[in-house]
Amino acid sequence: MRMMKAHGKSVRHWLLLLSVLLFTACREPPEPVATPALEANVAAAPTVGVPLIPRADLFGNPEKAAADISPDGNWLSWLAPHQGALNIWVAPIADLSLAEPVTDAGAHGVDSYEWAGNSSHIVYYQDRNGVEDFHLYSVNVVTKKVIDLTPQANISAFIQHNSPQFPDHLVIAINDRGDRSLHDLYLVSVHDGSRQLLYQNERFAQLYLDDNYQLHFASENEADGGFRIYQLNADKQWQPFSHIPMQDALTTWILRIEDGGKGLLWVDSRNRDKAAVYRQDAKTAEMKLIFESGRADVEYIDLHPITHEVRAVSVNYLRRQWHLLDESFRADFDYLSRLHEGELQLLNTSRDDKRWLVAYQDDNHPSRTFLYDRIGKLATRLFITRPVLDGLPLASMQALEIGARDGMTLISYLSLPFDADPDNDGKPTTPLPMVLIVHGGPWDRDYWGFNQEHQWLANRGYAVLSVNFRGSTGFGKQFVNAGNQEWGGKMQTDLLDAVQWAIKNGIADESKIAIYGGSYGGYATLVGLTQTPNTFACGVDIVGPSDLQTMIQYFPAYWKSFQEQWLHRVGDPSTETGRALLKSRSPLHFVEQIKKPLLIAQGQNDPRVSARESEQIVNAMLNRNMPVTYLVFPDEGHGFLRPENDRAFYAISEEFLARCLGGRVQMPGGDLQGSSVQIRVGEQWVPASAEAMRAPTEVLSKTPPEQAAAH
Repeated sequence: MRMMKAHGKSVRHWLLLLSVLLFTACREPPEPVATPALEANVAAAPTVGVPLIPRADLFGNPEKAAADISPDGNWLSWLAPHQGALNIWVAPIADLSLAEPVTDAGAHGVDSYEWAGNSSHIVYYQDRNGVEDFHLYSVNVVTKKVIDLTPQANISAFIQHNSPQFPDHLVIAINDRGDRSLHDLYLVSVHDGSRQLLYQNERFAQLYLDDNYQLHFASENEADGGFRIYQLNADKQWQPFSHIPMQDALTTWILRIEDGGKGLLWVDSRNRDKAAVYRQDAKTAEMKLIFESGRADVEYIDLHPITHEVRAVSVNYLRRQWHLLDESFRADFDYLSRLHEGELQLLNTSRDDKRWLVAYQDDNHPSRTFLYDRIGKLATRLFITRPVLDGLPLASMQALEIGARDGMTLISYLSLPFDADPDNDGKPTTPLPMVLIVHGGPWDRDYWGFNQEHQWLANRGYAVLSVNFRGSTGFGKQFVNAGNQEWGGKMQTDLLDAVQWAIKNGIADESKIAIYGGSYGGYATLVGLTQTPNTFACGVDIVGPSDLQTMIQYFPAYWKSFQEQWLHRVGDPSTETGRALLKSRSPLHFVEQIKKPLLIAQGQNDPRVSARESEQIVNAMLNRNMPVTYLVFPDEGHGFLRPENDRAFYAISEEFLARCLGGRVQMPGGDLQGSSVQIRVGEQWVPASAEAMRAPTEVLSKTPPEQAAAH
């Protein structure tokens, strides 16, 4: 089985790294204890009888996650803590008690990994300090010898192809020439890192090889934001083959080159709205429909590991639904569907298809991973990703359809505190303080399932709402393209419409609503506090851009290959009209309208949204004596990877939200220990966190999680 995700340009194994969460030994969670400094501002919450879940159990490393199986079916691997960071662990399937770590990847740990075809090596990604200088490393699972396959400095490398026909070699894309905007292809040995240039790329955004590592197709950006697909002919010349218009560019791509270049497997939305699965004859260009859904784009595609026939496809409108295309798969699927509650996730299989890895994702239970023996029709549970949370009173998540003002349907997800809805009508007994979480991308989406931020905030007494605003992916190209040039426009009014829905339906207390998000979600937070200063009581912006013109100006070089997409979908600063649009949608130019407290968190090394984006709006607010708290993480980039930094961010944010909205709070204590966080501005809004940072390390380490406030 090879799982292909149909929501991105790259084809990768689906790794179950659902979050970067800490798991400690099972214990009873602490009972909340009132803290006078916050007590006056903490609202009476319906969670008063529910134990406070420690942040350490939600926002650190998982006990185990991201399971995979070796191609020969003899080894299992997963990510688990080692030396305080996520590392790769390996065990023979015959005796899992022999598990041991095979990497020691330092403070930032391993980002993701996959098996080489030889079943003796694993290849993993690692970044340093958030700069996205991604290197690929190979480790021998027996000898534990690690080799940097991409030792060049200042690059962003990725696996272009991992073929079973070449078990000891990968094709790796490396951008180590010129302005670093294009990637060349190298054949690289996983044993010693020796490499051979396969193709020097002078123009193409994406290159496509077959399983024999032969190059057949390539895509090139066009000025209108679309892509032109080229085919390499018998004379080794590139000739036009196909065109992907800008309107389809986020919902159409090549998944796989088949039969030595004679065929292509597509996810394709051309001449339709919802992306479907097609096979194409490269000679006649004839397209054969394999699967379509009228509800949503295809999500995951399961291929037979040898024949590569499509066996099953999932779509995800409100929740994931699987559709079987191969009836020989029916008995296995029926067994697995009955095995456990929650949404079934097909992870990977051995090459002989006899052993499968599957997982189950639920909204109020941590994920469970199983090894399935297809011959014996028997599944064995391997691990629970977060065992410390298993059995706790966790919040359920409602999947909703909310109407926007112009009639569009916004798929949204609502979590309420555990005991806030005793009659199960989907509404709390009384309106609650609410946090609106805005997803990043923005060409991404929110899903139903276990969400640690929803659980954290619901446990603290808040209603939590996530909205798939227009421009989100997964719901067809019309919905995606409805967000074109609507940053801060209709994409924002979708969020406001969802907030009004929550107020009207008795879910949210109109005076106590926060907006919170990272990347695009951080931008939406800034827009919310500038454009609608009376709607939100406060905001939390994580690595969000404040000026769209400067954001585009400082894009990293390796984004050049899809920059035209940004210009058409956000705005083009090279034209007068584009500059006017970008300025009108940039929160920095409306900073004087901010009335409510704002927390900004930034990774100093962020290559996507430069730290200057946060600094310029912080300085503008300081010049006007506005309420802002500014957190900087010197060793992070576009988000926070070190678990110490992750926990510190959530600790400080929790205090900030409690002072703003009046929810329950676990005092910062030891969650700040080991973090690089700096509160550069605005300690007065998070005084307990600021005081904890000044405390000696030995005091922090002894601070019990029981020091919490609840009322």
